[in-house]
Amino acid sequence: MIRRAPLILGSKTYETITKDIVSLVESFPGPSYYMGIAGAQFLLLIFLFAQGMIVWFGMGMMGVNHPVGWGTDIITFVFWIGIGHAGTLISAVLFLFRQKWRTSIARTAEAMTVFAVMTAGLFPILHTGRPWLAYWLLPYPNQRGPLWVNFRSPLVWDVFAVSTYATVSMVFWYIGMVPDLATIRDRAKNKWRKRIYGALSLGWRGTARNWNHYEMVYMLLAGLSTPLVLSVHSIVSFDFAVATLPGWHTTIFPPYFVAGAIFSGFAMVVTLMAIVRELVPVFKDYITIDHMENMNKIIMATGLMVGYAYGSEFFIAWYSGVEYETFIFMNRAFGPYGWSYWIMVTCNVIIPQIFWFKAARRNIPIMFVVSIFVNIGMWFERFVITITSLHRDFLPSSWGMWIPTLYDFGALFGSFGLFFTLFLLYIRLLPAISIAEVKPVLGVGREGDGHGHH
Repeated sequence: MIRRAPLILGSKTYETITKDIVSLVESFPGPSYYMGIAGAQFLLLIFLFAQGMIVWFGMGMMGVNHPVGWGTDIITFVFWIGIGHAGTLISAVLFLFRQKWRTSIARTAEAMTVFAVMTAGLFPILHTGRPWLAYWLLPYPNQRGPLWVNFRSPLVWDVFAVSTYATVSMVFWYIGMVPDLATIRDRAKNKWRKRIYGALSLGWRGTARNWNHYEMVYMLLAGLSTPLVLSVHSIVSFDFAVATLPGWHTTIFPPYFVAGAIFSGFAMVVTLMAIVRELVPVFKDYITIDHMENMNKIIMATGLMVGYAYGSEFFIAWYSGVEYETFIFMNRAFGPYGWSYWIMVTCNVIIPQIFWFKAARRNIPIMFVVSIFVNIGMWFERFVITITSLHRDFLPSSWGMWIPTLYDFGALFGSFGLFFTLFLLYIRLLPAISIAEVKPVLGVGREGDGHGHH
């Protein structure tokens, strides 16, 4: 009988698991944490300044113009929504498929989803140019007479899809934490800490009835989240696919966007896990090289899907016989923005091929570098789709170029400040690994066969 590698390393007991995971919440952070949060806050200040200037003086501060009406805001919105995909996939889909290796990484992946969607949601609101009228996007009985949202517009479908996805992801993430918050409450020495975590844990007592209700709700939420994984990025792709613009008007967009979202989402999980393992050495026993290797396999598989989509787009454009469509794709690869196309192909298709080698899949520095490249490539994918179709459409007389300004860069890089500020606060204030889910897999092999050794 083959012995699988255990999911949790070290001679752990239930007591040491609790101590290891809760220690991060109960102790004071070290200097590396303060340096990290200071860097994130600096980027966040840049974001607030850039967006404040854009709101005050108008969208003209950014590079958008005629004919390129969609710029950094929409590109970065689609990018962050994509990042938010892996969390729900790891939590819900792998949970329903009974994949036990997900337990150590699920909590942090869910948190990443919530923070990525929060970051993404700001961009379309700011892109409207009048963010104080954002409530007009929501369809509800109102006093504005016949002024309703246009239900035939995919931009309105976005509002439905993203708000539903954000709500379900937040509830799913929070419900999963309830037993662990009760553990922190019971260990608390400080009166205020006991009160705060007591309120957050919703009166959890760990009775059989509590566990029964918890498992039932968790299963229902996992079932609800699973179709959202497929629907959200499909609907985001409709922003492009239902337009009559060459290069956008294509039926491959929904599956291609979903594969790309899972691809970039897993890359971000690998980036964060590599950082967390270094910052908190004790987590190396829980987030093992086997976990990282499994994620790298998914990155490679979805990367191949994305590469297939890139190739098939050219074939479909040629096969359609529509000269505008053929022109757009030749312009995409060899036109003035051709450099961005080849950055995208290199980062998303060529670089992840290193994961065919087991040594590379199990090497932390290599996977960290590859995951960074994948996310650079996925941002450029959205850049290529958005800009190259808009800057040269049907009439050469209305062609133009899009040149980003400092405010575009401020909005893009500053958004990482918001994301990492939220993520670093989460690492300190909430249990980053699910105690309740890790304990049952103590001594279980990677495939969940129960033959792992202590």
